[in-house]
Amino acid sequence: MATLAQEKAGLPGSTLLDRIGNTPLVRLDRLTADLPGIHILGKAEWTNPGGSVKDRAASAIVLEALRREELCPGRRLLDATSGNTGIAYAMLGAALAFPVTLCMPSNVSPERKRILQAYGAEVVWTDPAESSDGAIRKARELAQSSDSAAQYFYADQYSNPANWRAHYNGTGVEILDQTHGRITHFVAGLGTSGTFMGVARRLKEANPAIRCISMQPDSPFHGLEGLKHMPTSIVPAIYDPALADRNLEVETESAYAMARRLARTEGLLVGISAAAAVAAALTIAEEEAAQGREATIVTVLPDAADKYLSERFWEE
Repeated sequence: MATLAQEKAGLPGSTLLDRIGNTPLVRLDRLTADLPGIHILGKAEWTNPGGSVKDRAASAIVLEALRREELCPGRRLLDATSGNTGIAYAMLGAALAFPVTLCMPSNVSPERKRILQAYGAEVVWTDPAESSDGAIRKARELAQSSDSAAQYFYADQYSNPANWRAHYNGTGVEILDQTHGRITHFVAGLGTSGTFMGVARRLKEANPAIRCISMQPDSPFHGLEGLKHMPTSIVPAIYDPALADRNLEVETESAYAMARRLARTEGLLVGISAAAAVAAALTIAEEEAAQGREATIVTVLPDAADKYLSERFWEE
């Protein structure tokens, strides 16, 4: 008689984990219509089951913790998040039957709050004035409490190498395959920095001539959810500034304007950090065109706009 596992193996369909990664590249042709030989492509990470690029890092962190038995029966996954990683943890916790506690700034969008509630995650709200750094400090406080070892597995996405390895082994490989190695520039925002670190390492190994450009907010007081202004923030342990060929700063208003532009000229509703990444990519595109060079610029679109539709900038 076949075992239950054998019977499941023969069933059609895929598991939740199977659906993470292998996201499509979307061409943003209208942005570069007046720039001959220049192409901007965005990795559509909202097609992951949790709706964002953070599904990749969260699943890698969780699977490694399960393998090492650091996340075991009786322990809760604990981490700080500005939203998307927390949603990914909550989704995985519901699917794989482990409880989740998240520390998160209380001013995240209402949509994110509702999604976390739907998944059943426990959330410890932190001071919005302290942004993601306040959430990090609270998670560290809980992790260092007297009974933390028995109660929590502290995932620590900002220090966990499984974060960037998810992109080294996944996102970077996909970009090389999807562009047939013709990528000339890579642009990504800095939050935990895992996406940029992992993809840039993989791309540089394949072709050192590929230019890797990191992007961050231009000020400590910004509206680019999920991104860090590194000079004034708690710097993630996995972040290596030497890996970037260049760093660009993007204003919040420029990201808002790009989000509206992408919606109205490309038919793409993307999140704020995605819009900021495209704004940075367009800067590179215009510079390359001015020099008479051709370029294939790839950026990461971390999520769609469904978690930001309550924001007022759409009305402007």
